[in-house]
Amino acid sequence: MNISAQFKDKEESLNSRNMYASRVADQRDYTKEREQSLVVIIDSRALDRECLAHGLTNNCTDMAIATFSSFEQWQHQRRSRTASAVLFNVGGQKVSDPAVGNYLKSLVTECAPAPVIILADKEEISQVVRALEHGVKGYIPTSVNLNVCIEALRLAMAGGTFVPASSVLALRHATETGAQRIQPLGGMFTQRQAEVVNALRRGKANKIIAYELKLRESTVKVHIRNIMKKLKVTNRTEVACIINELFPSETSFSEL
Repeated sequence: MNISAQFKDKEESLNSRNMYASRVADQRDYTKEREQSLVVIIDSRALDRECLAHGLTNNCTDMAIATFSSFEQWQHQRRSRTASAVLFNVGGQKVSDPAVGNYLKSLVTECAPAPVIILADKEEISQVVRALEHGVKGYIPTSVNLNVCIEALRLAMAGGTFVPASSVLALRHATETGAQRIQPLGGMFTQRQAEVVNALRRGKANKIIAYELKLRESTVKVHIRNIMKKLKVTNRTEVACIINELFPSETSFSEL
């Protein structure tokens, strides 16, 4: 065998080994990818989503992270692999805003059975409650550290629901305060205000309340403002949340 043939044989052998090693490496990467839980981050702000993705990637060997600016972009680029969880950053927006709430409900439906967890700047108990009503499996305030965020994701993927400790404490405080105020609360409102509160807790619009109570809509608005002042809240959603926390759903203020 001449020298040229020997070199050719060695080259073919080396190429064969390299191809085998490449296939083995690809198989390992594929296996590792399948073993990792895919977490999809949806955030319109590029810097925020990339920073979060970088932090999760560096601290979670059991998670693969994919980032998108919107749900629509994810849908367009979605592959056959199913997401284990979807983390949606609402930023400073309120979940109680109709546009945000409708988008969130649609997201929960489209992503099922993968849990949807939201990241939010606001920590008000009313926002947390509304998010849970929309079907999310976690409400992560941006005030928490990365480790808490990671454990919240893991809890949601395991079938649980994460809410911030600050919200739990706020609810406990409201409940304890309410227990002390149950007896005098009935006397806090006039008969007409009590009727308006009962309508608010059932989610009725001002026009409906005015029609049922035979009042002007402007008069209903005045009653609602006075009710909010007495309860020290800023919107009708908070009125309903506080009242429903303090009283059984069938209790009527007119009976107190």
